[in-house]
Amino acid sequence: MLRNRNGRWNYRFKLDGKEYSGTTDLAATRQNMRTAQDQESKHRQELREGRRPSRPIQVREFNEAARRFLEWAKMEYRAHPNSYRRIATSFTSAAQFFGREPVGLISPGRLEEYKAWRVNDHGIRDITLRHDLHALSKFFGYAVKQRWAVDNPVRNVTIPSDADAIRIHVLTLEEEREYFVRAAKHGDLNDLGRLILNQGMRPEEVTSLRKSEVDLDRGQLRIIGGKSPAARRTLDLTTESRAILGRRMVGDSMWIFPSSRNPGQHIKRVNGAHDRVCAEASKSGVAFAFVLYDFRHTFATRIAQAGIDLATLAAILGHSSIRLVQRYVHPTAEHKRSAMLRYDEIMKAAGNPVSEQGRRPN
Repeated sequence: MLRNRNGRWNYRFKLDGKEYSGTTDLAATRQNMRTAQDQESKHRQELREGRRPSRPIQVREFNEAARRFLEWAKMEYRAHPNSYRRIATSFTSAAQFFGREPVGLISPGRLEEYKAWRVNDHGIRDITLRHDLHALSKFFGYAVKQRWAVDNPVRNVTIPSDADAIRIHVLTLEEEREYFVRAAKHGDLNDLGRLILNQGMRPEEVTSLRKSEVDLDRGQLRIIGGKSPAARRTLDLTTESRAILGRRMVGDSMWIFPSSRNPGQHIKRVNGAHDRVCAEASKSGVAFAFVLYDFRHTFATRIAQAGIDLATLAAILGHSSIRLVQRYVHPTAEHKRSAMLRYDEIMKAAGNPVSEQGRRPN
């Protein structure tokens, strides 16, 4: 039976001759009555099943809980601002979908509805859906600690795998040529794209590069930031990269890519210029459907196909695991045939005793 105590719904019931009671922390309104009854029923069911009643949760609407979570996330990821921005972006759509729903009542089934809404109504790719669900998983982990939820419902929802989520587009030589003919009008975009394509760096690693991190005499640059020790690395420069950085070392700014809008800062993004270049190309009949990060994918795939070993490729890309770079390796039939021919030559040079008939001599 529900009771209004101090403006909150409380309940009391008897089971097997014993009396039990609890508070729902819900405002005693008609809109909250059904939710309060559900909490009472859950308590009763746990007792019937011989389980210890779960700790009462505090009811929080999703929007309010999300606001508090993002405040915490901004502090938690202060050393990795890109990770925070990705989470905050995901919560823009999550807040629109869940709105004022109580966090503790969001079920795996409701999350499946969210997935369908994101894919069907917004046409997002698997990698974006993967980011959204991982952001929600972090949120529910935080919500459990705050006693806004009993468990993390994302654990019972299928998240797209790495293989399904990661979309890799490797530019053809024609696409590369057509793109940079147009990007030449946008100095920052042109140089940014060429550096990613030459060095395999992440876009944000290029835009945040300081002049003090470039050593033209040695032909190297240092990447001092990153989520892992592997991301902090030294790269040898290609001839083109050396020329681009040499031009950009001129001037008083500490940054290789200084911002014209925010003096003293580096540029953050050139996505707008990239989109304009792609739109210009599309008007002339060249269909471009790739993002800046695909220059990194192209670098990795080309250098892998050139025969570099995976451990070295992982070190250049700043990955801590060889598994993460295997997605870039797509050997063709010709690559495999050439590899076997090279191996055959190695075996012959080593004096392999197998005869031409494939039998060992007596």
